[in-house]
Amino acid sequence: MSVRIDIAELRPERVTVVPSPLAELGMALHALSEPGHHPGLQGWATGLAARLEPHLADRMCEADFLWRTTFSDLFLPYAAVPGALPAGTLAAELDQLDKLTDEQFVDAALEFACVLTYSTQAPALLSDPPGRRRALEAAASRGPQQARFARRLLDDPPGVRAWLRRFLEDCAAAFFDDAWSRLRPQLEADARHKTELLRRKGLAEALAAVSPAVTLDGTGARITVDKLTDGHARVAADGLLLVPTSLGRPHLMVLHRYGWQPVLHYPVGPPELAPPASVEELTLRMAALSHPVRMRLCRHLARSAYTTGELAQMHGLSAPEVSRHLGVLKKAGLVTTRRRGRYVLHQLDVTVVARLGSDFLEGMLR
Repeated sequence: MSVRIDIAELRPERVTVVPSPLAELGMALHALSEPGHHPGLQGWATGLAARLEPHLADRMCEADFLWRTTFSDLFLPYAAVPGALPAGTLAAELDQLDKLTDEQFVDAALEFACVLTYSTQAPALLSDPPGRRRALEAAASRGPQQARFARRLLDDPPGVRAWLRRFLEDCAAAFFDDAWSRLRPQLEADARHKTELLRRKGLAEALAAVSPAVTLDGTGARITVDKLTDGHARVAADGLLLVPTSLGRPHLMVLHRYGWQPVLHYPVGPPELAPPASVEELTLRMAALSHPVRMRLCRHLARSAYTTGELAQMHGLSAPEVSRHLGVLKKAGLVTTRRRGRYVLHQLDVTVVARLGSDFLEGMLR
């Protein structure tokens, strides 16, 4: 599974790397709502949550499904305007959000209900009674709070837009302006670095620096983002936006909404962090460990290195059976081999196994 972006028509100068304060505010709200997704931010999130005024905390819960279970495209509003870029200040980007049509705003806000097709043209819910009914039913299945918000949104889009802008402005005054002043230099430095890579070495090198999960095919006509979802977008004259985030790690998000400019919203992290495992690697490793015989083999291989014959004798299996199971573990990258004289020794790669939990979580959240 992956998200694919066709870029055959993309001109190199139409790839832009630029930070977005509105997108970063969205990630700040997400980190506050789901601190378990961001272990490195748990101290910040806990301390901030304790300092928040109760009234603002209550308002944060009123529509947290816009940034908790999903990351609404409302935080990337410039993507809906052909050729537009992040404006660089929160006030200016909130002005860009105000320029969305009511239909665009409603479609993006109702993403949490999973009722709209994302990569193809959606029905106009404000003028389509059957679509409106489906949206309300889908929102109701998510809970009463979502149902109330969806009805309010469909009945009064301007009122919800005004509520959301006031809420985001109050969040900025309460905590985000201070956070952005600290985060902005890092994000601007990363944007300059990626822009220089684009200029000197090309798009493939720049995308590789964005994330190992983002690749450019050999023809230079398609970008593939390794994610546990399927999606497709095409870059036309509008170009491709790369937006770095500091608070968003480990999420690597791809905006590929129909009719909007594609955006890669990618995490900026310390260079010493190991690259994430691909979806294919995760699948192989989880499948390899799902067999009880291989689990028992791993118990011994975690403690020491053994030959195939030794493992066969310990487990009452034939050497060919053990070889087949070892082959599955080696293909998944869980077992290493080395030769000692005429013997081949196998051992569990405990570093890889130790990362399985974090790799699995990062793969789910990417």
